[in-house]
Formats: sequence, C-alpha cells, structure tokens
Amino acid sequence: MTDIEIARSCKMLNIYDIASKLNIDKKYLECYGNYKAKIDLSIFNSLKGSNGKLILVTSINPTPFGEGKTTMSIGINDGMRKLGYNSLAVLREPSLGPVFGIKGGAAGGGFSQVVPMEDINLHFTGDMHAIGAANNLLCAAIDNHLFQGNKLNIDKDRILFNRCVDMNDRALRTVTVGLDLGKEVSHDNHFCITVATEIMAILCLARDLNDLKERISNILFAYDLDGRPLFVRDLKVEEAMTILLKDAIKPNLVQSLEGNPIIIHGGPFANIAHGCNSLIATKLGLKLCDYVVTEAGFGADLGAEKFLDIKCRIGNLRPSVIVINATIRSLKYNGGMSKDALSSAGMDYLKKGICNLKVHILNMKKYLDNVIVCLNKFAFDDEEEIRYVQKYCEDLGCFMAVCDSYALGGDGAIEVAQKIIDMCDNEKKFHLLYDENETIKSKIEKVSKEIYHAGCVNYLDDALVSISNIEKLGLDKLPICVAKTQYSISDDAKKLGFPEEYEITVRDVKVNSGAGFIVVYMGKIMTMPGLSKVPAYENMHIDDDGIISGLF
Repeated sequence: MTDIEIARSCKMLNIYDIASKLNIDKKYLECYGNYKAKIDLSIFNSLKGSNGKLILVTSINPTPFGEGKTTMSIGINDGMRKLGYNSLAVLREPSLGPVFGIKGGAAGGGFSQVVPMEDINLHFTGDMHAIGAANNLLCAAIDNHLFQGNKLNIDKDRILFNRCVDMNDRALRTVTVGLDLGKEVSHDNHFCITVATEIMAILCLARDLNDLKERISNILFAYDLDGRPLFVRDLKVEEAMTILLKDAIKPNLVQSLEGNPIIIHGGPFANIAHGCNSLIATKLGLKLCDYVVTEAGFGADLGAEKFLDIKCRIGNLRPSVIVINATIRSLKYNGGMSKDALSSAGMDYLKKGICNLKVHILNMKKYLDNVIVCLNKFAFDDEEEIRYVQKYCEDLGCFMAVCDSYALGGDGAIEVAQKIIDMCDNEKKFHLLYDENETIKSKIEKVSKEIYHAGCVNYLDDALVSISNIEKLGLDKLPICVAKTQYSISDDAKKLGFPEEYEITVRDVKVNSGAGFIVVYMGKIMTMPGLSKVPAYENMHIDDDGIISGLF
C-alpha cells in the first residue's frame, strides 16, 4: 500500500482520547474536527515539576528524496510507548513546497506516520497561511508608507524584508513591485518560501505571545535615506501582525497510526532557516512527558548544529541523546552512486560514502557524547551492507541499531528505543560550539572549520559590508544561522562524503534581529526553491467524493 492508503486504513482515535494520554484537560483544547486540536498556552500555568529528557533526531547528508528523520522520530516514540514509557514526539509542520515538488510530504511514511496525513501535509490548522499573511502585511505596510508620503524617509533600495508564499515558485525569486505607483514606490523585491521567513523563525523561537510581539517589533526591515536603521515598531504594525498569529502560536496535537500523541508546530527549513519545531511545543512536551523525541531538518551539519547552537541556547535546552539517522541509500549516494541506482546493491559506493556518517558522528560528539546511529531500513537494503555499517560504527565507538518502523511501526523501533532510554539514564555534559559574544567572523570560522571542515573562509565584498553594518548596529552578539546546500557538509552540493581543507565562501550576511540570529549565506543557496521537471503534483488525484490519491 502507498503511504496515504496505509494512513487511510488506520482507525483514528478522537483527539480527546489522545489528549487524555498526556493528561491534558479538555478545557485547554481548541478542536479542528475530531482528530486535531490546538493546545491553549494557558496550560503552562497548570504544569509543575521537572522537565523530561530531550532526544534529538538528526541525519547524515540526504539524497534529494529525504531519508526519514520524521519516520524514525515517530517510530522511536511508538517504540517507547510500546515499552511502557511516557514519551512524546514533537515534530515540524510540512511546507506545501516540497509536498508538490520532488520530496513529497513530511508526516512520516509506511506504518510510522502521523495522521490525519492529508490535513497535516496540506492546510492543517492554517499556521503556514497565518505566517504568510503576517509576513506580507509587513510588506504591504512598507509599500503603503512609501505611497503615503514616506514620513520615515525609507530608502526603497535598502528594504531588507521580502514577500513570501508557501510554494516552490522560482519565477518569484526576482520581482519588481509598485510599477503602477510611480518611481517613489516601485522597487526590486523578491519572494522567499514561507518556511524561510523571519516570521516563521520568530514564531518558532518565541516564549509566549508577548515575546512574539516584542520580537516582531524588533525586526530590522530597512534603512532610511540617511543610513539609519528602521524597525517594525517604527511602522506601528507589530500589533496587527501579532493578531494574525494569535492562534498560529498554539501547538497542534495529533496522533501516530498507533494512537500515540504527537505535537506538530512550526516548520522552518534547515538549509535556509534554523530547521526546528517551535520552542513552545518542545517546552510543552518536556513538561508533559518523561521523554521527548524531536527532529532537526536535513543533515546534522545544518539542522542539528542550529538546533544546538541556536534553539538550545535561546531556550536553555539540553539534549540527553543525539540520534543520527542514516540510510544505506544515502551513504551510497555520498559515495557517488547515481540516484536511479540507489535501490541496488553497491558495496564499493557504500565504502566510499560511509565517511559521511563518520563526519556527523565526530561533529555531534563535539556537543554531546551520547550519540547513537539509527539505520532507517529500506526493503531493498542488502544484509551485508547493513553489517558493514554496524561494524564501521562499532569501530568508531558508536552504537548502531536498525530501525524498521516504516514496515513494522513501533515494533520495528523497540531496540533503538530501549537503547536511547538507557543512554538517557547515563547523562553526559552538553557543550555549545561557540560563545555568542565572539565576533561574527569568529563564529563563522568555528562552524566552517569544526562542522564543515573547511580549510579557509572567503568573504565576498557584500558580506564584509553587511558584517560591518551589523556591528555598527550592535547586533553582532547573536548566534549565526548558516544558509547553504543540504547535500554536502560544504557549500557545494557536488562535494559529497567528507570533504576537508577546501575553501568555503560567504556570499552575504543578514541580521534577523527579531528572531535573534544572524543569517550567513554560503555558496549558491536560494531562499525560494523551484519545482522539478516532473513534480509530485502530476501524480495526485482527487475523486468525486473528495478522496485524495498520490499524496505521499
């Protein structure tokens, strides 16, 4: 069966029954039908006691198809629940861009899924639309201010904030707005995908509604004609933007195929944003359960580094275990095997590409010694190849478990779930990679050399000017968020495996003063993806009864 057929064959429990497994009173639920609900933030006032243990699921560098971090996170949680532990998975919301592109949805797969799968992958509870509306309200306010006389003296050629849409649409990468409004208003602009916006980052890092509003007010959106910075509070639009997000800030409660609670909230991309679900959702999970399984997007060089150096820093979190998701398929891809051949045996490619697993193990151990490799098993994986990976991990002093939750649900994740529980009982010290008070260049150098293993860092002139401007504003004492390719630890998607001592290029730097981090653009990364030659939408269908097929 396809993923959607498996999901549809599952009998879902009423959302009240799911909430009862977390001891959430009905009064805190805002239901969207029978199977999904938002959790009101007032619940925090009733939650006392210590926090649970935090488990981070990350990955080696992926293929263009995704390698199953969400599937594995769901499976591990189901496995823990089968073992009798009070656990919860806290995940990211999918973006419509990949759903209709090449990757598909992000609600897990096989018998390790979150349901209702169609809703989660499409409009869900409207969070993405609210984020897009708040973002574009600010853009409309900026252009309206220009049209109405420009009292703030906005330099329309130094507007830093851009429109967004939650869709892969490369035609919107460069646009000109206000052409019919005269030269005082018209200016070059571009769209980014909603999940790459600062508004998404702010929603995912805010502590509560007041903090959300404060962060929005602190967004640097432009400079005036005299070079002075302009913030959203100068436009007096932060209250209206917060109103649009008053429901989106509340975490969403759903369930796995096995009827276990799952919280899904927020979904920034890890290659062009910080790649983690909301801080509110994670902290809620830690108050509700003994063990919280969460994920960080793409490979550990992107998602995990940002989870640890940005989210953990801002939210005062510390993981107890880091799980590195690996697949035979992805390792062979890193060894140079073509995408079309990845389902066939190829020990030579595996031996060449397994160094990509090594680099992520070494990198994660710089933060925490409790690291476990979890091999996400595919039906076409060769047993000899699996044994080779297991021996390789053992030689590096790292335990490896095979996870078959895609085919078997929670039963396929029992071994790794128990091992994670055992590791949680053996706490290790957690370290951040750098001090946020270091210079911007120092932080970039540390991430580039210790995580990306570059030999030197080159800065284009635009990047040097931007760094100088950020320093003049006094906003340089923030963590950094690198935007680069997900397919390599480097800034070049073609440098697979474990490249070392190469040159890495910083193209530009931007401060997200509301979110509270500095974005560093490396290589040719773009904030608006494009659709593939044969997009996933071509195989999607809906019948007269509204039944969807082809969604995966």
